[in-house]
Amino acid sequence: MVAIDYFVQQLINGATIGCIYALVAMGYTLVHGITGQINLAHGDIFMIGAFGATIAVIGLGILGIGAAPWVLPTALVAAIAFNMVYGWSVNRMIYRPLRVAPGYSAIVATLGFAIFLREYVRLLHGARSLWLEQTLKGGLEWSQHGDFAVFLGYTEIFIFLLTAVALTVSWFVVERTRVGRAGRAIAQDATMATLLGIDAVRTSAAVFVLTASLAAVAGLMVSVHYGVIDFFMGFVFGLKALTAAIIGGIGSLPGAVVGGLLIGLLETMWSAYFQMIYRDVVVFGILIAALVFRPDGLFGRPHAERAPGPGQPRH
Repeated sequence: MVAIDYFVQQLINGATIGCIYALVAMGYTLVHGITGQINLAHGDIFMIGAFGATIAVIGLGILGIGAAPWVLPTALVAAIAFNMVYGWSVNRMIYRPLRVAPGYSAIVATLGFAIFLREYVRLLHGARSLWLEQTLKGGLEWSQHGDFAVFLGYTEIFIFLLTAVALTVSWFVVERTRVGRAGRAIAQDATMATLLGIDAVRTSAAVFVLTASLAAVAGLMVSVHYGVIDFFMGFVFGLKALTAAIIGGIGSLPGAVVGGLLIGLLETMWSAYFQMIYRDVVVFGILIAALVFRPDGLFGRPHAERAPGPGQPRH
């Protein structure tokens, strides 16, 4: 029975981190859908969101209201507002000027922007980690056998609920709003969408703002769950979330969610039952295998090359 309880506990732990990967992976998928390229700065925008949320919680604590029930919602709103500026900036400074650039100029530019964000935070805050006192204490215990009991903390419950809300809002925006319909049209055929009157520039900006908001939600989750963040965290989280998006199917939102949960469960189970030092080797090994044997991912479908937008070169 203890072995079963231990397995269930690892499922909870893996699903928790999987929710974070899923939200970040959705950002990669949405940007790829509308631009056809990968935003390599997305992981560091997630890191910016984590810092924004953590600083907001710490600031409210200094003011003496750190235990109030609306502290986390306030920090979430602050992080989203903060991240929206960075998401819009990536689109305005990189993707919009480079829409007609040949090859992978935008991808290389986002890599440079990611390094800029990383070093900017390091110089501003320092290389030290930023710690956050546990905000949501306590939880639910059940199925106790001996000294071990399955524990579902209020932090995990908060992350699951927040993920459900974020996924619902994202689905509504993509499927039921004018911006979402415009984005799906551009993802299918940018030239035809423009001829039909869709403003690709404004739609692209809206998508980048949405993905930055999802990254801010994931950033708050990391701050609350781990209680420690640093300037380099976006690199590792970003690569694993990108792995999740590729495994699930880079153009599929359900695939991004499933891929994130799979990566979270995989690395948690490996750490629980095997040597932890090989955890990342296994994760990125699966990424290589996916690219070789199933490049379209679990939910992706083979399709023709995306039609270029107005002014973009045809290869």
